[in-house]
Parts: sequence; structure tokens; C-alpha cells
Amino acid sequence: MDVKDVRNRAGQLLSLEGKVAIVTGAASGIGRGIAARLAEMGCAVAVLDKNLEGGMETVAEIERSGGMAIAIPCDVRLRSDCREAVSRTIAAHGRIDILCNNAGIVLRKDVLALEEEEWDAVLDVTLKSAYLLSHETIPHMIRNGGGAIVNTGSGWALKGGPKAASYCAAKGGLLNLTRAMAIDHGKDNIRVNCVCPGDIDTPMLESECHQLGENPEQFMKEAASRPLHRVGTPGDVANAVLFLVSEMSTWITGAHLVVDGGGLA
Repeated sequence: MDVKDVRNRAGQLLSLEGKVAIVTGAASGIGRGIAARLAEMGCAVAVLDKNLEGGMETVAEIERSGGMAIAIPCDVRLRSDCREAVSRTIAAHGRIDILCNNAGIVLRKDVLALEEEEWDAVLDVTLKSAYLLSHETIPHMIRNGGGAIVNTGSGWALKGGPKAASYCAAKGGLLNLTRAMAIDHGKDNIRVNCVCPGDIDTPMLESECHQLGENPEQFMKEAASRPLHRVGTPGDVANAVLFLVSEMSTWITGAHLVVDGGGLA
């Protein structure tokens, strides 16, 4: 096999032609990056977000690049919204091959400062949503003969962080949910993995800086202390997700892939 054949084979392994994906929290940030990358590789994408305007912007970006996407308003905390979103995706495309449970929120507070409703909000958006969407999607994957699920965790799924009690709890739970789902649904040819980003240049990271009274620009400069001397981009995470949902990773399940520029090294 010559170099050209190898390159063609690599392209085939990464191709998502004919696949259909759901990406939550896809109105901006990491979710938008994931949706755009999957569409770039030939996947039809259902863009789920409570922010319909942002979701439409993601769809427009994908369509400008020649991809296919639909925006579906969805409050991922609600079973009814999740069920409706999955039903609309099936009605539009007839199948679901990929689910990216990416939606999440962060409140930078310790347990003393957290109100009960704040705890519930973080856990519901970040952790419960993955259960709800998986519950609705997995039966369709089983009927199709398999699929791939990627949950967006965090470096703080693997270690604690300051003033982020609810976020650390949610992401830690999401990582172990990933393992449990991988065990349960391996027999169905459904692979379940978790990508664990570090600090990524997104509106969420900017919000964290403001919550902590920090200057976002100064924070970005201080990020140069990482081994790779920068914060990450949504594209960095999207590339990892592409690997985990593609034919490149057919014997990988129940795993987590850290994408943090060496921050945990």
C-alpha cells in the first residue's frame, strides 16, 4: 500500500458520511465546535440547545461550509424536550448514530455558598441531561446495529477544583456514568467514551472568570504556564470527539481522553 492509499484509508476511517448525530449545548463554544467538525466530515447534525438563536447560528455556519444541520430547541433538563428532540431527529433523518452529551453549566461556588436550586441546576444540565438523551437515543442505536456516544467531561472529572463543588460532582458523575454505560451497552455495539477538556476559550470560560472576579485576558496570559503554552480551542476538543466517534476507535469504549494542553501532566 503506497502513501496515497494510506491517506485515502485514513480519510475513510474518519469519514462520517451517511451518519446522523445529536450534539447538545451546540449553540456556542465546544458544542458548536463539535457540531461543525462532525458536519465537516459528512455527518448530518441535530443541533440541540435551549438557545434557539445560537443554535440557528451554528446551523448557518455548518451550511455555509456545505454541511447539513437542523436546530432543535431543547431544555436538556426536561424529559419531554429530550424525547421531542430525538423524535424530530428521527423524523428528519431516520436514524441516530452519534450522541454527544456536551451541555453543561458551571457555578464557581463551594458547598457553603451554593444554594440548593443552584446545585440542582448544575447537576440537571450537566449530568441528568446525559441520562435523559441516552435513554431516548440508545433504543434507536440498537435498532441500527450500534452507535457511538461521547460525553463531555472535564479535567475536574479526574481531580478536584476550587469553588466548583457542583461542577466537579457533575463531571465526576458523568465520567463514571460513561463507564457504566460502556459496560451495559457493549453487547449492543454501542461505544461510550468521555472527552475531558481543560480550559477552553469559550463563553463559559469567560463567565467563570467573571464569577471569580478575574480578568479574562489576564487569565489567558497566565495559561501560558501550561506545557503547550495556551488555552484550548473548541476545535481541539472537536478533533478528539471526531476520533472517538469514527472508525479510528472501534475498540475503544469506557475510556476518557484528556484534552488539556498538558494541564494535568
